[in-house]
Amino acid sequence: MRREADTNFRVNRIFESGATPDPIDEILTVAEMINASIDQDILLTFHRDIQDIFSGYYPGFRENGNRYHNLRHTYGVALATTRLFHGLTLEGLSFTSDIVIKGLLSAYFHDTGLLLRSFDTADTGAEFTQYHEARSISSLFKYLDSHHFDDSTRIDCASMIRCTNLALDIASIEFSSTAVKCAGQILGTADILAQMADRYYLEQLPFLFQEHRAGGLNHYQSAFELMNDTTQFHKTISERLRSELGNVSRAMRGHFRARWNIDKDLYEENINNNIGYLSSIIDQCRDLDGLAAHLRRKPPFRS
Repeated sequence: MRREADTNFRVNRIFESGATPDPIDEILTVAEMINASIDQDILLTFHRDIQDIFSGYYPGFRENGNRYHNLRHTYGVALATTRLFHGLTLEGLSFTSDIVIKGLLSAYFHDTGLLLRSFDTADTGAEFTQYHEARSISSLFKYLDSHHFDDSTRIDCASMIRCTNLALDIASIEFSSTAVKCAGQILGTADILAQMADRYYLEQLPFLFQEHRAGGLNHYQSAFELMNDTTQFHKTISERLRSELGNVSRAMRGHFRARWNIDKDLYEENINNNIGYLSSIIDQCRDLDGLAAHLRRKPPFRS
């Protein structure tokens, strides 16, 4: 029993951050496997700057107050993005260092539109939910200006970030190349996987409802109603992963097999576990309080 618990702990740690608690270590290790010429210093800069941005230490940004779209989620998306790039290289695709850097830069900035800027008058960044992708692109452009990136970075990263908009048809997005489109599909996929495979996904759904309400999205009348519909959402989003996002999620299994000798797609496995558990308890409950009795994990708060 102890050995099984130790194994589960090891697999959970590998899934969440790699060999150490900070996912940047794994991101840098896997990035080198993708393309040995990648500038690791610039990836480290992105990682540290985004931490300062979410914490309110970066000029022009205020500390994040969102409980669902937070720094932990952003780190998870950056890690999932790196893993998908690597898994696809194992299938024979190759990515220039420029494309990988743009993909990771877009991953780090894809939700910055949900943060309050110094000039905003809103009470919470969640009020910008409905058009946060456009704000994220704007925030990224200001960051790129201060770091003297060229115009191609602006154009390509904007296209990639648009791929995280679930209401947008990927076919409507302009890409400068097939490689940029693939990177956009990777980011759009990583954003979905990192959320739904998170071990605290179910516990955090009420926070997602609160953000949607603050942003004027009234598809659901309560957090319980949103959670009740999550199994159907899973079916819908699975189709988007397979079709519009090019089924790049398939590459996760190859990544885990090559990197950790684990012949599983840990993201798919965790998503199935989350949805399966939710399906098993939702019919027993009449409200959020009833669900809460079955959801006892405490999500770590990270702004």
